[in-house]
Amino acid sequence: MQLTITKPDDWHLHLRDGAALNTTVAFTAKQFQRAIIMPNLAQPIVNTALAAAYRQRILSALPASSDFQPLMTIYLTNNTSVEEIRQASQHKDVFAAKLYPAGATTNSANGVTDVSALSPIFEEMQKCDLPLLVHAEVTDVDIDIFDREQAFIDKYLAAIRQDFPQLRIVLEHATTQQAIDFVLENHHTAATLTPQHLLFNRNDLLAGGVRPHNYCLPILKRETHRLALVKAATSGNPKFFLGTDSAPHATEAKENSCGCAGCFTAHAAIELYAEVFDKAKALDKLEGFSSFYGPDFYQLPRNKQTLTLSKESWQAPVNYTFDSQTLTPFRQDTPLQWTIK
Repeated sequence: MQLTITKPDDWHLHLRDGAALNTTVAFTAKQFQRAIIMPNLAQPIVNTALAAAYRQRILSALPASSDFQPLMTIYLTNNTSVEEIRQASQHKDVFAAKLYPAGATTNSANGVTDVSALSPIFEEMQKCDLPLLVHAEVTDVDIDIFDREQAFIDKYLAAIRQDFPQLRIVLEHATTQQAIDFVLENHHTAATLTPQHLLFNRNDLLAGGVRPHNYCLPILKRETHRLALVKAATSGNPKFFLGTDSAPHATEAKENSCGCAGCFTAHAAIELYAEVFDKAKALDKLEGFSSFYGPDFYQLPRNKQTLTLSKESWQAPVNYTFDSQTLTPFRQDTPLQWTIK
């Protein structure tokens, strides 16, 4: 069996920086035409000048024949100014701003400590039509880690949505039925869905032993939530589109007493999504989810090139070279069901 679709885009991607780019960029460029690049580096991308410089480093790491396009974002902090938002909205290579609650995930220490204080920033983003990308989790120590997405929606996101009705918002890497419902119920609101949250539930992280390469934030949830995500992804609703949240960490950073959060899925991302849609008997909906709805939301043209997938089993290697270390891919212990021709 073969399936040809318009070349897809990845609307949520971590590439890291420095020598890591020599590994990460090529994997994404092989299958995606464009990607929204997350700004949470060790030194975060907090303004347009840093975004432009980071973009050049990504382009320098591309294979010679690639025409992959990195779409840059800036990292919101307590000190982000209205003027910086204005400049970002006018820069041809900046496409969104990302909200990380401080301490929510990898390299989020510089994130926002008081979301409600960002009202002037959201007002300017609405005025300039610069999309807001949200890591929707509270970091309150008294909130259970499995409830942090719903708590963020209730505490902050619902108010942002009400106060700024024209602001385009992406609830990134949605993981719960509540997140799906929020997106469905609100205008100018979308969500990205990751392969790990569509394929796995929290048993795949914890049952029979801790599996560090399945650990990500937001954390995997109950099976009822996974099924809600699959239903949304395969529904043909343009509010839901592909965003891998592929997040590379060296193997030794994952396999230790306090392992890093993040699943590296870029080695086989579109193949993993094809498996989800195939299992749901919805392969006819894969192209919209992967190739159409993201560019439509970001008001960009759809791609012209195509990509062909074949239903052929293959096994990812145990690891890939990652600078002077190794990188363990997601699902490397289980055969993948689709491959790129």
